[in-house]
Amino acid sequence: MTVFSTESFADHEQVVFISDDRVGLRAIIAVHSTKLGPALGGCRMYPYADEASALRDVLRLSRGMTFKAAAAGLGLGGGKSVILGDPRKSKTPDLLRAMGVAVNRLGGRYITAEDVGTTVDDFAWVRQSTRHVVGLPEALGGTGDPSPTTALGVYHGIVAGVAHRLGRDLCGLTVAVQGLGNVGWSLCRLLAEAGAHLVVCDIDPVLAGKAAAEFGAKIVEPDAIYAVQADVFAPCAMGAVVNDKTLPQMRFRVIAGGANNQLARDEHGRQLREREILYAPDFVINAGGLIRVASEHEGFNRAKVDSQVEGIGATLRRIFELADREGTPTQSAAMRLVQERLGGSGKPGGTATSTGNTNERPLAERVA
Repeated sequence: MTVFSTESFADHEQVVFISDDRVGLRAIIAVHSTKLGPALGGCRMYPYADEASALRDVLRLSRGMTFKAAAAGLGLGGGKSVILGDPRKSKTPDLLRAMGVAVNRLGGRYITAEDVGTTVDDFAWVRQSTRHVVGLPEALGGTGDPSPTTALGVYHGIVAGVAHRLGRDLCGLTVAVQGLGNVGWSLCRLLAEAGAHLVVCDIDPVLAGKAAAEFGAKIVEPDAIYAVQADVFAPCAMGAVVNDKTLPQMRFRVIAGGANNQLARDEHGRQLREREILYAPDFVINAGGLIRVASEHEGFNRAKVDSQVEGIGATLRRIFELADREGTPTQSAAMRLVQERLGGSGKPGGTATSTGNTNERPLAERVA
């Protein structure tokens, strides 16, 4: 396994490998950029096939967090961490405390939070070893589960995409939702309330059945979701779902969902444009949870956060219009916005203290 020659390395500032045999911890922390502020990103626990898969995932995710924070106008950089292991079998308080120790050693350059395979409650254990944690349970002064806010941002993004491509609202449209975890489930609720018809899939048939009962959703097998007749496809599970195999099956007008890294390759963004499928770049549309947890340092204000999350729709409208004017994929237009906010080059680097962050102190200090 190599690091520097890995395609996803992409000028990361720091990659840390952690091992604690005492508690069975094997983990990687990737800090992509601290140019706009300390790197914030969740801690994912997943039974990766091998170390190379874990490295590739954490590098792609941390880079995406840089873009997400910049596109959302936050004074934060991008980072991510992954724990190698099955969260249903290997997650223990001792392992989580040890992960907190690893985060603490970085001195605030990286701030962690919940992600796939970890929960808000898990971070009560992480918090025992480090103050560089956000998205804590409300009992510990945090904002609790950020996934409903992520879903709200995705909802506003879908509204913007449908208005831009179809010139209408959601009532009567069909939306295919892939994945019924916390984000996907909350999104289904918002879409149903707006009058959309739902087609859903999930690897857990029980969850799919609940969606059918509660939202009147039609259930399809996970592999069949790409070919369903729907106006909108909302990926809310794992990444790389737009790929060489799935893209030829797609007849959607809009792709807008909460999953990270939805395009397997940049080339797929160009192919979506050629097929006249409007793509809402994932690192823009799914920033709601990041906006929410980043608000903890100044006192959580739901109305203010919801207003900022609603602004995701306005940001996407700007991106869609820019892509149309220039004849470019929406992903490229979104990167133009990120490059503007990163200082023109779009490259990471620098430190949290030499940035355009308008906050008086870095978030790492304020959460401490």
